[in-house]
Amino acid sequence: MSGPVLHYLSGFGNEFATESLAGALPVGRNSPQRCPYGLYAEQLSGTAFTAPRAENRRSWLYRIRPSAMHTPFERLDDRRIVSDFTREPATPNQLRWSPLPMPDASTDFVQGLVTMAGNGGAGIHLYAANRSMKDKAFYNADGEMLIVAQQGRHRFVTELGIVDAEPHEIVVIPRGVRFRVELPDGAVRGYVCENYGANFRLPDRGPIGANGLANPRDFLTPVAAYEDVEGDHELIAKFQGHLWTARMGHSPMDVVAWHGNYAPYKYDLRRFNTIGSISYDHPDPSIFLVLHSASDTPGVSNIDFVIFPPRILAMQDTFRPPWFHRNIASEFMGLVHGAYDAKAEGFVPGGASLHNSMTGHGPDEETFEKATSADTSKPHYITDTMAFMFETRDVLRPTKQAVQSAQLQHEYYRCWQGLKKHFNPAQP
Repeated sequence: MSGPVLHYLSGFGNEFATESLAGALPVGRNSPQRCPYGLYAEQLSGTAFTAPRAENRRSWLYRIRPSAMHTPFERLDDRRIVSDFTREPATPNQLRWSPLPMPDASTDFVQGLVTMAGNGGAGIHLYAANRSMKDKAFYNADGEMLIVAQQGRHRFVTELGIVDAEPHEIVVIPRGVRFRVELPDGAVRGYVCENYGANFRLPDRGPIGANGLANPRDFLTPVAAYEDVEGDHELIAKFQGHLWTARMGHSPMDVVAWHGNYAPYKYDLRRFNTIGSISYDHPDPSIFLVLHSASDTPGVSNIDFVIFPPRILAMQDTFRPPWFHRNIASEFMGLVHGAYDAKAEGFVPGGASLHNSMTGHGPDEETFEKATSADTSKPHYITDTMAFMFETRDVLRPTKQAVQSAQLQHEYYRCWQGLKKHFNPAQP
């Protein structure tokens, strides 16, 4: 691939301009009669043309060949990708899974995707892969993909440039952008939230003010880099819930220059500026919100992406772990690294849990007993951890392969069964 590899443009949602050959970007026009270097101009639109300026996402690409140059698509085996979430009944039971095992057979990123749950606004997948994609590209016409790397280094070679990611980093690939995943150090594993709704954006901070949470300058977008490679390539599309395949006579990663605000980006979760109470009680977990997909209802997200990073708990006379609760939203949790402060065991890196709408959940017996006897006059430092949550406004319906998985922990419910009765009407 020609051009810079490990350089980025900083900021979230800004207008970027980048070229890997000097003068490749036209001046004063998006689609001149003849583009520099004999390139083709192509617009990639991620929103309706008439979307308000603040929400409009589009980029102009200047490429060696237009993206229309491929053979007709044919259906491909969907493998373990599921998009029809009406097949299995949703359950109010608490569910938890151990990590996906690494595959024995040679498996690339697309082949390694396993759908766990979903609804009309989101699909949630795990993946485990041990082989780089070669002469193969993938794009998702159904939604943008928020990818949480949990194990191993990932290299996302996209039309608009290269994004390297490691555990503790997330990568967002916009709907329709073509990419392949290479594995510089071998096997990888992680999580994917497939967003069928409005594009992910930074939340408003409200009373928090101008600073805190995820800062726009920490989001990195790749500079232009291109491949001028002839030869047989496969193009895989996810379209209307199914996989399709077509042939191309060249690499689709042939964008020499681009400008706009519709592009892949990454964010290092370790840069998140955590906000919390320094007096008593917990603020709501919305203080941990990194990105969200807005819905048609003000104040209600289609999807929230929330993290639980290292932090200091200083609240006095307060039960410091996440409290017992039932939530109107549905919560799919994962763990990138370390331990989660509301569970003593069972929830491990690479694993996942699902607590659907109004399903009761919270700390297990061991965590509760420890927290209720802790000295809250001293701060509690939570270190060496990174948990996250995909939270959706609609019920998440687990797939058949998820509920029949060998990784499903059938005894998960027992972690609450030992909680003791402490009620004494004679002692306030």
